[in-house]
Amino acid sequence: MTYPGIFISLQLALHIILSCILSFTVAQNPVDTYAPTVNVNCPDTPNSLVRTFTSQTQILNASETDYIASRESYIISNAWSNWLGNASDIGYDFESLEGKFPRIGIAVGGEGYRTAQYGAAVLSGLDWRNTTAREVGTGGLLQVASYLSASSGGSWLLGSLLMNDWPSINELVYGNGENLSSWMVDIDLIVPSSPSVSDGNNQEYWGSILASVESKANNGLPTSATDLWGRMISYHFLNETTRGNFYTNQTGHGAGQLWSQMSLLPNFQNYTMPFPIVATDSRKAGSGITTNVPLNSTVYEITPFEFGSWDPSLSAMLQLKFAGTYLTNGLPANPSACVAGFDQASFVMGTSSSFFNAVLNVTDGNFGFDTSDGDEQGMNFIFNQLLSHMPSNAMNAANWPNPFKGVNPGTFQDSSADQLELLDGGSNYEKVPLSSLLVKARGLDVVVVVDGSADDQNYWPNGTSLLTTFERISSVLSSSHQPMPPIPGTAAQFVSTGVNMRPTFFGCNLTQGQPDYPIIIYLPNAPPLSGIAPATNTDDTQFSYTSKFTAVFINQAFGNALGGFEPNATSPDPYWGRCLQCAAIDRAVTPRSDICSQCFARYCYDPNNLPSRSELPDRQLVFVNPDPSGLQKVEQWLEGDKSLLAGFIVAIIVGIAGIVGFIFWWRRRRARMSRYSRVDELREDDEPWKYYDGNSLELTRRMSIT
Repeated sequence: MTYPGIFISLQLALHIILSCILSFTVAQNPVDTYAPTVNVNCPDTPNSLVRTFTSQTQILNASETDYIASRESYIISNAWSNWLGNASDIGYDFESLEGKFPRIGIAVGGEGYRTAQYGAAVLSGLDWRNTTAREVGTGGLLQVASYLSASSGGSWLLGSLLMNDWPSINELVYGNGENLSSWMVDIDLIVPSSPSVSDGNNQEYWGSILASVESKANNGLPTSATDLWGRMISYHFLNETTRGNFYTNQTGHGAGQLWSQMSLLPNFQNYTMPFPIVATDSRKAGSGITTNVPLNSTVYEITPFEFGSWDPSLSAMLQLKFAGTYLTNGLPANPSACVAGFDQASFVMGTSSSFFNAVLNVTDGNFGFDTSDGDEQGMNFIFNQLLSHMPSNAMNAANWPNPFKGVNPGTFQDSSADQLELLDGGSNYEKVPLSSLLVKARGLDVVVVVDGSADDQNYWPNGTSLLTTFERISSVLSSSHQPMPPIPGTAAQFVSTGVNMRPTFFGCNLTQGQPDYPIIIYLPNAPPLSGIAPATNTDDTQFSYTSKFTAVFINQAFGNALGGFEPNATSPDPYWGRCLQCAAIDRAVTPRSDICSQCFARYCYDPNNLPSRSELPDRQLVFVNPDPSGLQKVEQWLEGDKSLLAGFIVAIIVGIAGIVGFIFWWRRRRARMSRYSRVDELREDDEPWKYYDGNSLELTRRMSIT
């Protein structure tokens, strides 16, 4: 080994020592920073907390308007140039566009881990930073998008991307060896250590989660199963959690990370990321609906700046940083009755995926999860702890104090309610949050729909989400949202035409007199083009994936995102990247080029010339587990002279063993001391039930509420 090599290795050793010391000494947020702050001074002009409008007077939040304008000016113009080059490959002259580009949004649907991973794979396939995607021609669309909406499992992906400051998908999912430790999807969401309820690590995990939720309840805010759920999601998708600290309270595991503070992140401040929107459904407060909600139930959205709804029945927005505040006619009970810190990122992600109204039996506390892997027993156990210690208004929904009380009493379903009961973003069957991107004030020209729904018996999408959006816009949102383009009329037609199994463009050809709808680029989860066994059509309630499983899943979905389709073939379309570019730029060009016309002949849905499922041969529909044993073969190797390397390692170990050993001994001691009491050892004085009326289970609020 050369002297420079030894010097570099010693530098590495010193770096390891320094990292250990820093990780030992630097304090991070504890889990109880999940608690919102109450009795906060409200703005000097309290009527600025809530803004109202009508379908005819829609206006975006000023901060959203500024963000979109800045992103389109400083980022998107250059991104189009990077993606299209001089545009000659698709038959256009880039200079002739004169900087006028379509406004694009991407909507990622959700249903748990499956859709988080599917959305991740598709976004990677649209990302300029992915070399393979860039070479194919699909990579670049993500950079020219102005908006990115998500719901349910898609919100887990979105929240993870945002709160980690917009890394590449590979870094996010697999880690980068530095500040990103990877998604923890191989660790079960509910029973991370083992299927046993009495497992010590499980108890530590649940105890920490309950401590977070308890801190929120102690400050007078209602809690529910959604709070538990959000904290579980936080451990697996937000930063601060590693495999080394998973069962300790050395960090807050995402507690204290607020959605409204996203604007402080460097890649938000420099407009690198599309403007994010999370969608969530609701049921009428007190209705106790345990099925899918009707189409006229209010749909809410959460951005970095606001919480509210564009639905004509409400048409109101609250400043997000004051979410959790009880308001009547837009006013607090007194000038210091505001709440801050309610918009925890984990709670936002949990709210958008709060499906407990459909699965939780509030009578016996059972969830209907798989009992063979311990998920049912684990969720039942921690929920019963919550139920007995921290009762709330609606245990099977996300409880948000209602800031819109008194607003639009003639049309708004919860105008007289103290609480909003929010649900999974797909509770009305609109599993992809397309409506948020069709708000007229946003003026989108193109929307990419990433549909990972499990609609049929084999867990593939069949167009139900698009059909629901079409019906909801036609019957409820016609005055406030852009219309939908023509799509197949039923789920059966989605299947018979094959558009549920391949990329499809809807709304390619606007004709005079038709409503001005956007082009929809539909990217459904589908079997691999090659005909191999699929691994991406998994159950909604699969709460862990081995590392190998995740790699196979993402590779299959990524391959489809890059592949397009060849009619009557099992090979990818070599021109799919160009066709995607054609669809993205189409609203800004006229006439359509010959190359793009050929693309549209293949990918556009024409109601007068329907495609056929028979054009997609040899697609395997039945799921096959790519890692049935859950075991992975890891190949290890050493480069160079093993004996020399071994001698060097021994020398380094001798030099630093004492220091590192001492540090790790203290870290373990500190970790043991920092752990919360096991769930079954909770003490009477730890529990916040004293703030509740034991007869009615109503929260005895510490704040003045009208």
